[in-house]
Amino acid sequence: MTVTVNAGRSRMSPEEFEAAARVLTREGEGVRPEFIHGLMGIKPVPDGDHGRIVQWLTRVCLRYRPELWLSTGQGLLVEAHRTGRARPDGTLAGAEAFAGAGEWADPAPVLMVLEITSYETGTDTGTGTGTDTDTDRRDRVEKPRAYAETDIPVHLLIDRDSREVTVHSSPDGVRYRSVLTVPFGKEVTLPDPVGITLDTEPLKSWVR
Repeated sequence: MTVTVNAGRSRMSPEEFEAAARVLTREGEGVRPEFIHGLMGIKPVPDGDHGRIVQWLTRVCLRYRPELWLSTGQGLLVEAHRTGRARPDGTLAGAEAFAGAGEWADPAPVLMVLEITSYETGTDTGTGTGTDTDTDRRDRVEKPRAYAETDIPVHLLIDRDSREVTVHSSPDGVRYRSVLTVPFGKEVTLPDPVGITLDTEPLKSWVR
């Protein structure tokens, strides 16, 4: 989940975002700013179940694709002209893909990005909105679009509110042409170039 902090305001430039992000990062412990389609958002600090889901997926990926690594916290340049700045919850790429990379890395080596929703509260965060509408737009609409524009082959969304897993694949530079959603407990295949089938039954244990 990413909470929009400049909703209703004019859109920012990448340079304005990076300047604001440096200030926010200095002043707020654990703050993780993002910049999608001209708007800045803040990713909440992950909770324990969020971390357990990342751990589970990391183990699965290592079992079947030991040459890869699911990085957490790595920023990526996204969107068609790389003007966006995203911090996926997980980024699957070769183990050495981000060696020497800066805060915002080239997305070319990325095979898959992972996003895990936080829980919708409908409350104001004090920094902007924090509404269910913002959550839906950012996590379920705008970020998949940004990743498709970046031509990232697979985008995996684990939605803890709906208890569903959505696999986006076959990007055409505008959108993902294939979108498959299954409830927790069902098997789902992460298509090539990932090539892993997930048994999502364990996810039932890590939701409220």
